[in-house]
Amino acid sequence: MPPRLSIQNALLIGRQPLICLPCQLRALSTTRLFWFPEDKPKLPHAPPPNAPLGSTSEAHPLQDAPRSYGVKVEEFTPKPLLRPIGMNIPPTEGQNTGVDTRTFMQKKQDYADYQKHMERRKHLTQEFARPYFRDWINLKHYAGKAWIAPPRPFRQDLSLFFPNMYGSTLLKTDKAHRDTTPLLKDKASVVAVYSSMWGERQVDSFVSDKANAELQQIVGKSQGQAQIVRINIEEERLKALLINLFKGSLRHKMGESNWDKYFVVRHGITKDIRESIGLLNGKVGYTYLVDNECRIRWAGSADAHAEEKESLNKSLQRLLKEMGTIPIPPTTSTKVKATKK
Repeated sequence: MPPRLSIQNALLIGRQPLICLPCQLRALSTTRLFWFPEDKPKLPHAPPPNAPLGSTSEAHPLQDAPRSYGVKVEEFTPKPLLRPIGMNIPPTEGQNTGVDTRTFMQKKQDYADYQKHMERRKHLTQEFARPYFRDWINLKHYAGKAWIAPPRPFRQDLSLFFPNMYGSTLLKTDKAHRDTTPLLKDKASVVAVYSSMWGERQVDSFVSDKANAELQQIVGKSQGQAQIVRINIEEERLKALLINLFKGSLRHKMGESNWDKYFVVRHGITKDIRESIGLLNGKVGYTYLVDNECRIRWAGSADAHAEEKESLNKSLQRLLKEMGTIPIPPTTSTKVKATKK
């Protein structure tokens, strides 16, 4: 006779499904189309990697220019600089000095911090991966010219800022390092930035007496409201030592009135600064026109063209008029045009 089952056990047996375990698992599985529809929401586009800080709507004006790092550019033609370049934050004294002000305990904590260790490791990896001769190779593109200078200065309310730099000068009495921001404030400054003899010759095509006598005429008649500042960036210790050994010849070449306007900068020039103001090649010279608020109103790169020198002179005159300086007599080129009329 079959075993006797209680009514409770019979009810429990009746509640169990009469299908096998694989079929039960198959019934619980769902398709990808049910949970993930094909029309996914589109994510907003990220800003380009070379865009200056705070710029998310438009691409950087020098996005396609050759660089000493990244992808090698085979073909490049410089284009006119139609948008302002520079930093979004106004410069202040003490920025970008490259001086480590941490205490011993802070250095010890940072040394044991894994996150900061990985950031330092990433930075060193990028430095070692950068091709050594890339800057020299990029000189084949129009002698390193990254852009064509604008025909007129940028508007003051749209212009970006020139960063603060920290270095030594040619002064004999005061050999302490100085910031560039106090020197640039309240004056119209033509700032020449370079890191090699090649770059120095290129900026001389914009600002030297022989190449651009009209600029020297404007600066000389501005009653101290205009000046020419030279910034020599030498991050290598040996080159910086050679400059210190030959400071005597530099003083004789620059003249005593320009000793405080010649800076030798060794540290503090980060990748963000180079991308923002266009220092894309360490062998090329760059020329900037900075107003009394440290805003970059005009910028030139590499060797100067005749039109670029003329636009630099006119832009400097316009800045002096904006500052309320006594009107400057017209330059030689302006007189010639007036005579023809």
